[in-house]
Amino acid sequence: MSAHAAQPGTLVLASCSRRKTACTAAVPALERYVGGIAPHLRARFGHHADLRSRILFLSARHGLIDANTPLCSYDQRLTTERADELRPRVHRALLRRLDGIAVPTRLLVVAEPLYLGLLADLLAAEDRPTLRWVPDPRGWYTAASVLDEWNWP
Repeated sequence: MSAHAAQPGTLVLASCSRRKTACTAAVPALERYVGGIAPHLRARFGHHADLRSRILFLSARHGLIDANTPLCSYDQRLTTERADELRPRVHRALLRRLDGIAVPTRLLVVAEPLYLGLLADLLAAEDRPTLRWVPDPRGWYTAASVLDEWNWP
């Protein structure tokens, strides 16, 4: 494997951020979110199209979205009720995403427990992917060490 090739089958899932750009036009999720680990992801991987496609966000409004999904400004907190509504939709979207990966999948999830709950159906599956969870949405240094292990540049 090349020194700069990220290991196949590795994905990042991060919770959305309460803090967002003030821009009123739709912008990609990776640019819209300015809190949590989004700024670090943007700085390190924003110019890598192949890696941007492996960065996903768990959004209180939209469910599972990728880094390039255009988003208008919104303000919605994830409540227990909203998480219950979103969980089946997130599960279906993530399964579609995982079906396209030919190797065993490893997920890095950087999200508070309520956001992790959106993945409950996936985590209950017998053939679930390997998961590394960072419960602090600002836990960049822990997340970065996992990404370094996975050979992300």
